[in-house]
Amino acid sequence: QIVLNFTTMDLYKSSLCWYDYIEVRDGYWRKSPLLGRFCGDKLPEVLASSDSRMWIEFRSSSNWVGKGFAAIYEAICGGEIHKNEGQIQSPNYPDDYRPMKECVWKITVSENYNVGLTFQAFEIERHDNCAYDYLEIRDGTNENSPLIGHFCGYDKPEDIRSTSNTLWMKFVSDGTVNKAGFAANFFKEEDECAKPDNGGCEQRCVNTLGSYQCACDPGYELGPDKKSCEAACGGLLTKLNGTITTPGWPKEYPPNKNCVWQVVAPTQYRISMKFEFFELEGNEVCKYDYVEIRSGLSSDSKLHGKFCGTEVPEVITSQYNNMRLEFRSDNTVSKKGFKAHFFSDKDECSKDNGGCQHECINTVGSYVCQCRNGFVLHENKHDCKEAECEQKIHSPNGIITSPNWPDKYPSRKECTWEISATPGQRVKLTFNEFEIEQHQECAYDHLEVFDGESEKSPILGRLCGNKIPDPLIASGNKMFLRFISDASVQRKGFQATHSTECGGRLKAETKPKDLYSHAQFGDNNYPVQADCDWLLVAERGYRVELMFQTFEVEEEADCGYDYVELFDGHDKTAVRLGRFCGSGPPEEIYSAGETLLLHFHTDDTINKKGFHIRYRSIKYPDSVHTKK
Repeated sequence: QIVLNFTTMDLYKSSLCWYDYIEVRDGYWRKSPLLGRFCGDKLPEVLASSDSRMWIEFRSSSNWVGKGFAAIYEAICGGEIHKNEGQIQSPNYPDDYRPMKECVWKITVSENYNVGLTFQAFEIERHDNCAYDYLEIRDGTNENSPLIGHFCGYDKPEDIRSTSNTLWMKFVSDGTVNKAGFAANFFKEEDECAKPDNGGCEQRCVNTLGSYQCACDPGYELGPDKKSCEAACGGLLTKLNGTITTPGWPKEYPPNKNCVWQVVAPTQYRISMKFEFFELEGNEVCKYDYVEIRSGLSSDSKLHGKFCGTEVPEVITSQYNNMRLEFRSDNTVSKKGFKAHFFSDKDECSKDNGGCQHECINTVGSYVCQCRNGFVLHENKHDCKEAECEQKIHSPNGIITSPNWPDKYPSRKECTWEISATPGQRVKLTFNEFEIEQHQECAYDHLEVFDGESEKSPILGRLCGNKIPDPLIASGNKMFLRFISDASVQRKGFQATHSTECGGRLKAETKPKDLYSHAQFGDNNYPVQADCDWLLVAERGYRVELMFQTFEVEEEADCGYDYVELFDGHDKTAVRLGRFCGSGPPEEIYSAGETLLLHFHTDDTINKKGFHIRYRSIKYPDSVHTKK
């Protein structure tokens, strides 16, 4: 506060001090509130500013000659302030405060309000008990009112609110160290939450200094308007079992939600998630609304799947003892959402392999032991014993090993494997390890591979020695293996992977045969980035007939992404019978000659169910390609 005291006044006197005058304003510029406009020879009263600045302006426009004016001013601190807002600063701020100062402010705002105080800057000589320089603030009108705080050092005090419409402040500096001091704003503060409308909040209202914010009861969270409350989502779940639903269930979920549930079970447990109901906005790549399930708690843990649409996901089981489920909705279409049950089950296999000699498979509430190829489970359900050596394999891929693998194979052993794959796919055998007694003609121990269902089929190879053989591919969907060891030398044996490759040369007969787009047709969509060629050959004097049982291939106007292309001959230089995608050709297709080439191409993105074709050879008199 600045106090101005005139000691001399000798100016030309005019009505309203029109010509020569001195003007004093309460502030820092010429439009600040006017404290007075003076002329003549009468000394004005003592003038005081409400804050730390005062504007003084002298004007002379007459020819009158006088002494002018003289005044003394003093910057004093403290005082009684009756305003609803303003600033309080330590004396001489922002320069260092003077020594041996004591300033007391009494702030009063309008009735039925409180005083709010926020600090912009604070730097007062530091001391553990603030014994030297300090700022003292009390909740009331005098030095005996309840103490709010005794402050010094360099940390700004928290925002302060009085319980009434008055606040008392005292600043004290001693004779030594001086710092920059402080600057604080005061204002009238009201409790918006005390109003009849609860501040417009649906559930809870929390008053803050100069404002307020809405909050929600447990189980709810603030909506986009920051006032209403909606069902909360996400959180850490540590129960062994429970239910997770989309927010607002069973009503439609709200837009713009991102919910993350982290399910944690005890060590040695695994978590399974089973969906009872599932209905989300869906598109091919789950771009809009989706659920993502991971093994682990972070957003980059192993992904089990990303789901949307109306197809209920399969049961998902975590790798270890935790699982992360994330739900996101965009700002447009909302659906009913999902309801999922999770349950935790002890993984007995995680300790001592469950006591199993070979493999341990965890099941809900229990576990089972399983033996490697060439072995069967002992009566004690844990150990493995050598099995009979005939196997029929129907899976699209897997591993085949010599008996007793990875130990040496026994003597005088004959083992056979009959592999059957999906019609239209060729069986492929790739060797990972190979060590069988060496002989130039493989006359002693050996592995024979046949292109068909038995040892009467054409032979693909008779193998022995230490060199890993090249992969072998059957012409059709069957392959037969026979391993024979004699009475003498034993070696480690072999380990091979059987898989499938699409395409091949297929013989069309009068009895219809099946051809599938891929090995896991019906269980999985067809693979991406595939190029397959099937050559269908009929008997001499016959033609090939194709009957489409199922056809679901990514649709595009020109069939430019995924497609089936048919050629009337041995290769792609022959007449093209058509390129098909979407739901495929509407009717049967016939070749003009004895051969028909079927080419299937897929790109690297969207994949669908695929196709199932029946083919046969027929006598057909006309040279047309399709039925009329």
